Amino acid sequence: MRKLFFIASILFVAIITGCAGSNSDQQSTETTGVVSGGQENVQDDVSQKDVVKIALGSPDHTTLVAALKQAGLVTSLSNAGPFTVFAPTNEAFKKLPAGTVEDLMKDENKDKLINALQYHVFVSALQPDFLNQENTLNMVDGNDLHITVENGKPLLNGKAHIIASIPASNGIVYVIDEVLLPQAK
Repeated sequence: MRKLFFIASILFVAIITGCAGSNSDQQSTETTGVVSGGQENVQDDVSQKDVVKIALGSPDHTTLVAALKQAGLVTSLSNAGPFTVFAPTNEAFKKLPAGTVEDLMKDENKDKLINALQYHVFVSALQPDFLNQENTLNMVDGNDLHITVENGKPLLNGKAHIIASIPASNGIVYVIDEVLLPQAK
């Protein structure tokens, strides 16, 4: 009986010590400061990435990520969604007239940048089979995106091709080879 009491006492002390240690760890984290911000600051290397984390992890989307940060849209696109994001590659941005990206990235042109980026977002997660038929989507900026099918593949506004589709925790990302521009009305 003494032996059982001794083992139980050791386990009790170990549990109490372990709990006390975790509380002190929590307190030290709180006293050292916690990174503030929105959903984009959640560290999770296990779950499926959201649309922003997909872009952040892609070496082909550094221009898009810089634009999202400049426009202040990272938090919005990190939220639950669902979103369909048409993500132009760095090479797609290079196809724009010289100086276009630099001009949009200026503080005084933030509204134009926001509108341009919102033209790449649709509120809903559109699956690839939906894009394989002619459609018109009303994008977040209020303009329409036209989808046609050429040689069995979707074509956005008669120009942009979808290179890849990547499922996200809050929607889907379609990597595209052109920057989308609203068609003239």
